Amino acid sequence: MSISSSELTAPSEQDLSAYCLDLARRARAASRLLATATGTQKNRWLMEAAAAVERSGAELLDANARDAADAEKQDLTAAQIDRLRLTPDRITAMAAGLREVAGLPEPVGRLIDSKVRPNGLRIDKVGVPLGVILFIYESRPNVTVDAAGLSVKAGDAIILRGGKEAVHSNRALHGILQERLAPCGLPADAVQLVATTDRAAVGQLLHMPEYIDLAIPRGGEALIRRVAEEARMPVLKHYQGVCHVYVDRAADLAMAEKILINSKCQRPGVCNAAESLLVHRDVAASFLPRASAALRQRGVELRGCEVTRRLVAEVKPASEQDYATEYLDLILSIKVVDNMEEAVNHISRYGSGHTDAIVTGDRAAAQRFAAAVDASTVMVNASTRFNDGYEFGLGAEIGISTDKFHARGPCGLLELTSYKYVVNGDGQVRGE
Repeated sequence: MSISSSELTAPSEQDLSAYCLDLARRARAASRLLATATGTQKNRWLMEAAAAVERSGAELLDANARDAADAEKQDLTAAQIDRLRLTPDRITAMAAGLREVAGLPEPVGRLIDSKVRPNGLRIDKVGVPLGVILFIYESRPNVTVDAAGLSVKAGDAIILRGGKEAVHSNRALHGILQERLAPCGLPADAVQLVATTDRAAVGQLLHMPEYIDLAIPRGGEALIRRVAEEARMPVLKHYQGVCHVYVDRAADLAMAEKILINSKCQRPGVCNAAESLLVHRDVAASFLPRASAALRQRGVELRGCEVTRRLVAEVKPASEQDYATEYLDLILSIKVVDNMEEAVNHISRYGSGHTDAIVTGDRAAAQRFAAAVDASTVMVNASTRFNDGYEFGLGAEIGISTDKFHARGPCGLLELTSYKYVVNGDGQVRGE
């Protein structure tokens, strides 16, 4: 017996393997229907889903309160609890994200390139959906909405597997989103939620490349490594966000302080928050005392090199591990460097390829840094916190990739599509 995708209780008697297979088959069937859905149908669903999310604010807050109460009994970090919480503003932002996705150009069928060959063949390169996405994520219930909205607009069916810490929030959100699909002429199985919190379900789904085209893990490093190791389909991922701010010798120090404070303190528990500060030796004596005071006022614990500690007595000694750590907390490592090349080498050794920033008034230095640093996003005179799909005008994001194939950086609508070649002729045949 099949379990309906709208049934949100864990399967009891049905074998887990059969349940996961049924889920994947439904997604594959839905993806074929979605591939031919019109932009009008998809945009209508996005707009109606946005309105439904707003109307259901009280219901969502009640569900999230149950998750928050359970979280207090679990060993969750402050960063995890922050990501878990829904607020009226976050609910409004979820709805706004759906509307922004609706306003983006239709990605399916877009003409990417076209040329006519000497034999008269017209070669068109057109955008197409990826197919079926398995999205595995922790804590953040708001990404349930982002992921579903982007996937449907891209013509992809999505299987959502949220963490047990947000189970009530995710169930409520999924119900709201799925309810509006059929009335808009879209398959109800286009957005499915894995009904069980059994971790074995993830392993089952990761072994179904014949039904699932792409796995996207979003959460802690342990989750992402597990998915990358077990998946038999491509994985879009980043392991860590060890992000740097480098203050160059030509930096405006007031600007550098503002960027550093925002990068570290605005929301320390997210992957684009700064974890390490690099300062050119020529400005270290001027910059570090003022920056350190501002950071300590905001509760940041500082761990630095010997030069840093001579300049600021309150700084604790930094270990090799400190420079490679994604704290996701109010902790910052600091190192004074002799030049930009040393800064780049430090980032190459300890960074994660996520986001790195330079603060400088020297255009040539900025260009060298941007060319030399191997990261998904390089910021010049801007906070690392801007590495975000919404901030990049993508409407929303399904994650940030540090991979180099298929997609890199914030992954929005276009990153959830592929392309095919459509060749038009008038009877041409190929000769010997």
